[in-house]
Amino acid sequence: MDILIQVAQFVLSLSLLIILHELGHFIPARIFKTRVEKFYLFFDPYFSLVKKKIGDTEYGIGWLPLGGYVKIAGMVDESMDTEQLKGEPQHWEFRAKPAWQRLIIMLGGVTVNVILAFIIYAGMLAYYGEAYIANKDVKYGVSVSDEAWAMGFRNGDKVLSVNGKELENFGEIPLEVVLDQEGTVVVERNGEPLTIPFGEEDVKSVIQSKGQFFNPRFPYVVGGFTDSSTAAIGGMQLKDSLVSLNGNPMFYFDEFYDSIPKYAGSSVEFGVIRDGSLVSLTVEVPKHGKVGVKPTAATDYLKISTREYSFFESIPAGIAKSAKVLTDYIRQFRIILNPKTEAYKEVGGFIMIANQFDTVWNWQRFWGFTAFLSIMLAFLNILPIPALDGGHVVFTLWEMISGKPAPQKVLEYAQMVGFILLLGLVLLVNGNDILKLIFN
Repeated sequence: MDILIQVAQFVLSLSLLIILHELGHFIPARIFKTRVEKFYLFFDPYFSLVKKKIGDTEYGIGWLPLGGYVKIAGMVDESMDTEQLKGEPQHWEFRAKPAWQRLIIMLGGVTVNVILAFIIYAGMLAYYGEAYIANKDVKYGVSVSDEAWAMGFRNGDKVLSVNGKELENFGEIPLEVVLDQEGTVVVERNGEPLTIPFGEEDVKSVIQSKGQFFNPRFPYVVGGFTDSSTAAIGGMQLKDSLVSLNGNPMFYFDEFYDSIPKYAGSSVEFGVIRDGSLVSLTVEVPKHGKVGVKPTAATDYLKISTREYSFFESIPAGIAKSAKVLTDYIRQFRIILNPKTEAYKEVGGFIMIANQFDTVWNWQRFWGFTAFLSIMLAFLNILPIPALDGGHVVFTLWEMISGKPAPQKVLEYAQMVGFILLLGLVLLVNGNDILKLIFN
């Protein structure tokens, strides 16, 4: 059932983005009296699931959910239908229109993607506000992963800045390290500032930590037990605060998490605070090294800040958020192209994207990720690759500058090469998904 909910959200998001993107081409084409022969959600090789012709346009739903398209008369596109291009240009064909009109038609899809992201972000800011953990409120410092430890971070460090930038949002700190690729992080350790350098190899470590590079540190308070908890058998109770292990003072979850497995197969003595008094408990540690204690949520010890926006405040804030997401995505794209970071190994396809949606229907997460996908599609589509909108834009700009259109055969060959490149990319990213499923 969880998978079905994820798939339903993914299909709805993808369908919305495809339809609106293609409308971005369709509407200016119709305004400039250019004939649109097909408007399809998903691709329809050999057959379509649904189709209906209204006027000159056939509207339909294909069976291959890899995207969608509008087939504009007189244009070299992914259909590679060149028969009509052999005759003289007709006034209703794309190739007969002035270059500036063709440019607007080709930029329409990307423009709609950007506008859609802005509308979603502005609406979310107005309705939900912006919730985050302020860096200044991470009062116990951070709990670090093995990758962060290897870079020089330690449990309890408080991050002051990344490359001189003081970040208000704690969640943005690892992302900034990745996006900057090299520089320094200044932390407070034992009351003193300490500078930790990082480079491209360290970026690889941050990526490999799978979002667990470091987290806010918090005290270990019992929030529940597993069915076979030896701690519960030993007398531990809900809301006990763990403060020592075998007489060694410990106050934080990460300290116990790292230390308890060392006593696998033997007994340990926990010191806990219960109703203001110190209580000692003897607990057996099974061979697997876990005593079956669930901590209370870290958010119980962290202040969640919420920045609220009025309707009018959400408009510039939505524009700023869209611009930041786009800028960050471009910076991430540079990292993927850098083999030293090995970020290309984390690139995924439809399975990875579907997994970003919640296993319960969550409108806030749905709209937030849809807005991000819209930005992502805008950037990818404007890349100067034949078969993408950006490829057509390059040829049109060349015509506007030189005064001469590119030869028809050049357009056809470029479209073919671009299609092969895109097909290879689709196979790569979805192949990564399949390999992760197999080996994970």
